[in-house]
Amino acid sequence: MSLESVRDHLASAAPELEVIVTQNSSATVDLAAEAHGVEPGQIAKTLSFQVKERIFLVVARGDARLDNKKAKAAFGGKVKMLGREDVEQLTGHPVGGVCPFGLAQPLPVYCDISLKDFDIVIPAAGATNAAVKVSPQQMADITAAEWVDVCQPPQVLG
Repeated sequence: MSLESVRDHLASAAPELEVIVTQNSSATVDLAAEAHGVEPGQIAKTLSFQVKERIFLVVARGDARLDNKKAKAAFGGKVKMLGREDVEQLTGHPVGGVCPFGLAQPLPVYCDISLKDFDIVIPAAGATNAAVKVSPQQMADITAAEWVDVCQPPQVLG
């Protein structure tokens, strides 16, 4: 159902986008980067959070980490990651396939500015082996996302 809900959502919101289903799992950033032949940063990971009673999604580049101070300031309180069961129930997507498209219920979506480092990003598409290639701005437009700055810059290994 999750993959189908994403396909349905994209069919009406952005029919030019194609859902890519791979043979191999793309359930983690590294697996997704390998499956799509891109660097991990280009994978757009969708994280599920709660602040007090408010539940929302943050989409960020795959190699970025949430900055707790920035997130607390942006969202008005201590940010808590949701548990696996809650994520599946609220988004309708399995962990490893969570994306901001075709959600089981409307949830606020935020896109971290780290996504703007790329012309095209690759978020999951409702299954652990499905994704879509989309510009960060189009993803934000499709999901009515608000842009935020809540991640630390990716660490450069030297």
